[in-house]
Amino acid sequence: MIQRLSKREFIAGTLQRSGCGRLMQLAGSWRGLLVLNYHRIGDGSHSPLDRQLWSATAEEFDRQIRQVTRDFDVIGLEDLDLVSRRPRGRHVLITFDDGYLDNYTDAFPILKSYHAKAAFFVTTGFLDVPRIPWWDEIAWMVRHSPLREMPANPWTLAPIVMDEPDRTAAISRLLKIYKQLDGSKTNAYVEFLAETLRSGRCASHVAHELWMTWPMIREMRQSGMTIGGHTVNHPILANLSTDEQDFEIGECQRRLQQELREPITAFSYPVGGRSSFDRHTRAALERHGYRWAFTYIGGHAKTPIADRFAIPRAAVETDINQPLFHAMLTLPQWFA
Repeated sequence: MIQRLSKREFIAGTLQRSGCGRLMQLAGSWRGLLVLNYHRIGDGSHSPLDRQLWSATAEEFDRQIRQVTRDFDVIGLEDLDLVSRRPRGRHVLITFDDGYLDNYTDAFPILKSYHAKAAFFVTTGFLDVPRIPWWDEIAWMVRHSPLREMPANPWTLAPIVMDEPDRTAAISRLLKIYKQLDGSKTNAYVEFLAETLRSGRCASHVAHELWMTWPMIREMRQSGMTIGGHTVNHPILANLSTDEQDFEIGECQRRLQQELREPITAFSYPVGGRSSFDRHTRAALERHGYRWAFTYIGGHAKTPIADRFAIPRAAVETDINQPLFHAMLTLPQWFA
């Protein structure tokens, strides 16, 4: 079967093959701050969990970091004050969300080998009490379901076909519903899926080797990596009450400061889309002394940075091949 390229992939490939991309990169086709956002490193193609979380294999990540460090000024969170005021320069900030173990075992050694800084935004509750996060558990339940179709119900309204062989569309649909729910209803939704899909809940032992530990976080910090907050339990903040948002933001910061013995002033929003945070989220960040907050909205930030609580990040996901990654670095205003 012939695989058709998307328009984005076709243009990215043409830029690279023609050499125009390299010329544009050397000429400087953009100015400001490009923040790359990763989640997991490794091969997740056979994982029963959410395979969309893998950003790159170790080999791909190595190539990407080699290119970034060769062509750009790679900064850490501690450099943001200075960079945010500069009208010139092309700066790249490498970030990771959640706190998966492969950030330490796979990404960290590669970053060190290129003397590259990176920022790791940690969900503290997953380190304190390892457990399966909601997105991974929903993916696990769908893949372990004996059903070929989930019947219509009050949550999904229409039936959901278990698309084979990976059931990716079914997982995406159920995750989208979760993200839209009021925070008080999410547990009931997950319990409903476990019963209706006839898969039950994912066994707790799966989480035992899923997350980094606090000693790992401290080692990375001592090696020049920087650490930020990503809530306690990874909820969609805008779906919570004001008090719940304040707890997720403040308690996350407290635990990080307790473990690292230094101020924590940067934060990334779970899920990170425009509807995942609101004015109450911003107020909580201000109240707890955060200075920067990062979204999952694509693009790059022009400097001086206009909105320090909505810094865009370019998602590095499973569909980002080498030409697309090169295009993101060359023309982030189009490809990031």
